[in-house]
Amino acid sequence: MILLPQYKGKKVGVVGLGKSGMATIAALEASGAEVLAWDDGLAKKGGAPVTLTPLPEWPWAEVADLILSPGVPLTHPTPHEAVTRAKQHGVRVIGDVELLLTACPEATVIAITGTNGKSTTTALIGHILREAGQRVEVGGNLGTPVLSFAPLAAGDIYVLELSSYQLELLDQARIHCGCFLNITPDHLDRHGTMEGYVNAKKNIFLKQQPGDTCIIGVDDAYTEAVAREFIARGDRRVIPVGIHARVADGIEVKNGVLEDGLQNARIDLTPCLALKGAHNWQNAAVAYAACRVAGLTVEQIAAGMQSFPGLAHRMERVGTVAGVTFVNDSKATNADATAKALGSYDQIYWIAGGLPKEGGITSLGAFFPRIRHAFLIGQAADDFAQTLEGHVPYTQCGTLDVATRTAAEMAWREGGEGACVMLSPACASWDQWPNFEVRGNAFRDYVQALQKEQAA
Repeated sequence: MILLPQYKGKKVGVVGLGKSGMATIAALEASGAEVLAWDDGLAKKGGAPVTLTPLPEWPWAEVADLILSPGVPLTHPTPHEAVTRAKQHGVRVIGDVELLLTACPEATVIAITGTNGKSTTTALIGHILREAGQRVEVGGNLGTPVLSFAPLAAGDIYVLELSSYQLELLDQARIHCGCFLNITPDHLDRHGTMEGYVNAKKNIFLKQQPGDTCIIGVDDAYTEAVAREFIARGDRRVIPVGIHARVADGIEVKNGVLEDGLQNARIDLTPCLALKGAHNWQNAAVAYAACRVAGLTVEQIAAGMQSFPGLAHRMERVGTVAGVTFVNDSKATNADATAKALGSYDQIYWIAGGLPKEGGITSLGAFFPRIRHAFLIGQAADDFAQTLEGHVPYTQCGTLDVATRTAAEMAWREGGEGACVMLSPACASWDQWPNFEVRGNAFRDYVQALQKEQAA
């Protein structure tokens, strides 16, 4: 746990009592602070784990800081009542990341943001550093609340996935190596405009100093403009990363081979089974750049990439049975996410369906030639069948257990090198499962049962 001695004997407000909010309260109370807590949802339904104090009853003139959880609106669509009251009384509004980085200023900070890929990139960087013997703590938006970390000292590294919501709450915190992967329209209800969203992401570079590093993907127009902006400033190191765009003085990936134009180094990514597909090549290139900045050798990074197991439910290889690979991509709850998975394999026995999202799978037509057969489940099955009709053969399976076995038997029967049974639903899970994690775990269990049957 991170201790915050600057708040000893002081009143501190915490709004939003999810994982990060509760970890913040624990750290504050362990540091001797008096915590004022509020959560709109818990106030309505009850069952709050701590005492809630209505916001009008807070002694605002005595509040040292307001610690806002990322899910609580700072500006859009309207500022939360706590934010409005804090500003009226001159109370600083920050997040838990600010508290971590000011509490442990000697540690090195590598932070990752972007619309897509930040969880994989964060986990990959943490894995490579650990494998190389570095002392690291990994978390943030990825899952572990940052105030639950162990305190780190000089030479140690915090690897943080940061959302736009977390970044807009930074004040004075310094991030030594900021990684900005990509950006596409998202969360505009919380940032108002695309410009507001981009500006929130750019806060990852907010308090950098000369000698600090910006690693920026340049494959979309927004991030390419950000890279040009910081290159023009000339006050810090900028490393551009291109997968589709070519970059002379940065990191590129061409046909699965990472090329470092700055160090004249290369890494073949094709043996890295958890890093298949162009989207993962960008993740790998950014991770490579960050680990080089942290002082690792090319050989250490390549070894870490090959041993990286990937994240659960994100193109996770859960087994190979009788020559067929089984991939759990349950996290793909919309067509855009499924497109990345379909683009990574050539002979796919595709399990799809669930609670449908707007637009269905009509945008996936370019990937249909890669699909040998589709196995449809859940509420979306009939709609998906209409889209696939005449393009991809399909079987209505209803449930995931039936689809997994049916797909496996067809893949074994038809054979072929590179055959893959893939759960990438392009749908939410809630029609049949509580969440995508439970759905993915069930798929893994079904595959393990098939493995045992084959071994018997």
